[in-house]
This record gives sequence, C-alpha cells and structure tokens, in this order.
Amino acid sequence: MFSYRIPLDEWITSLVTFMETRFGGFFEGFSTGISFMVTILKDGMLLPHPLVFILVISAVTWYMAGWKNSIIAFLGLLLTENIGLWIAFVETLALVLTAEILVILFGIPLGIWAARSNRFNAVIRPVLDFMQTMPAFVYLIPAVMFFGLGLVPGVVATFVFALPPLIRLTNLGIRQVPAELVEAADAFGATGLQKLMKVQIPVAKPTILAGVNQSIMLGLSMVVIAAMIGAGGLGEDVLRGIQRLRVGQGFEAGLVVVVLAVILDRITSGFGQRRSYNGRMAS
Repeated sequence: MFSYRIPLDEWITSLVTFMETRFGGFFEGFSTGISFMVTILKDGMLLPHPLVFILVISAVTWYMAGWKNSIIAFLGLLLTENIGLWIAFVETLALVLTAEILVILFGIPLGIWAARSNRFNAVIRPVLDFMQTMPAFVYLIPAVMFFGLGLVPGVVATFVFALPPLIRLTNLGIRQVPAELVEAADAFGATGLQKLMKVQIPVAKPTILAGVNQSIMLGLSMVVIAAMIGAGGLGEDVLRGIQRLRVGQGFEAGLVVVVLAVILDRITSGFGQRRSYNGRMAS
C-alpha cells in the first residue's frame, strides 16, 4: 500500500545497541547489585529450617489477615515443602521481593511527581498505557540484551511489567486527598514536604498500598515468563512441565505459585486494612 516503510525495527535495534555500548558499565554494576540483593534474600530465607520459616509466615499472615488465612498459608507452605518445591518457592519469592523493592523505590516517587505536576502527569500517562498494553514477552528482549540470561533480566522484566499500577494508584491517591485537608495544612504554614508527608501520603496510604498489592500480583504473573530467560524458580518447573508434557509437574509448580500469590495478597491487603483501621481509631 505504501512505497516507503518506516524502519522502526532498525531504529529500536540501533537505540538498544547504542545504550548497551555506551552504558555497559552501568548495566554491569546494576546487574551485580540486583544479583547480590536476590542472593541475600534467598540465602536468608533458606537459612532457617523450612518449618521455622513456615511458622513465621503463618504468624505474619495471622496478624495481618486473620487465622483462616493463616491456616491456608500454613497448609500451602507445608504442601510446598512436602512436594520438594521449597527451594524453587524461595527463589521465586526472592525474585518477586527484589522486583517489588525496585517498584516501590521508583513507583511511589514517580506517582507523587505525577500527582503534583499536571505536565508530568500528561507525559507519563501515555507511557504507562504503553507499558501496560505491551505484551509481557516483549520485555524479555531488551532485558536479555542488557543483562544476558539468568535471574537479573527476570527481575528487571518483572520490575518494568509491575511498575505502572503503583505509579497510577499513588497518583490517584494523592489527587483524591480532600482539598479541605490540604488547605488546612497551608493555613498552618506547612511546607510542601510537610504537607506531603503529614497529610497527603497518610491519607492516600490505603490507595498506595493497593498499588503495592497490584504490582506484586503482576510480578507473580511474570514468574513463568521470566523462566524462559533463565530466571529459575517455580516458573522453571512450570516451563519444564510444558516442554516435556508432564501435566502433574506443571500443576504442582502452578499450585505453589497460587499459594505464594494468596499469601502475599492477604498480607499486603491486611496491612492496608490495619493501617486504615488504626487511622480511624486515632482520629
């Protein structure tokens, strides 16, 4: 139909090659830092006996989400250890937690910036739309080009995929703070930072925590996909079951992913509810 084809493929490839060549040292250092963080988390969680770790997670779940969810967590983790997927479970948890730490470090400041600047919000909104509609598999390509195969590109791809919900909900939560509270803070002579830390973030905290919850769930959805580039963990067992047509193996690993998702969802949701309840009691 058209005689001229826009060389978008070549442009993107050239850009990635330029960044890889120009910032290779940065990517190498970043990769070392991520690998160190994942290793520390994984070794720390593997250090105690599995039963001790299971009891700790069950206790945290009880405190955050009630005894019913605690029983579900306890039984699910016991099943995980019984079927021999405990190490893969811990590797996956370390990957998700590392990615979520990065999501929080970048997502909350960007969400605050978007809430306080309409111009930046107008710029970042289409970027977030693009990030959320782009197929998850596409994120693996630049991750592999910049960081090679292994756990680090899996963390990076998970981070990028899970980032948009936290930015959006942080932005939304701060923008929905009642104007009366902001005006009262201004009347008392609060600075911009004081108004943010003492009024806007505390009021918006339930919405921000909902963003953290959603980003964790999206991160878990990348587990199997990240296994395609050597991220390991439970996704590797699922992928191996698919490749060898071993339905049982794939089902076991998939069930443990569900267990992990339920535990993280209940803990983060419970944390947000407890914060909201404590805030109402204090008021």
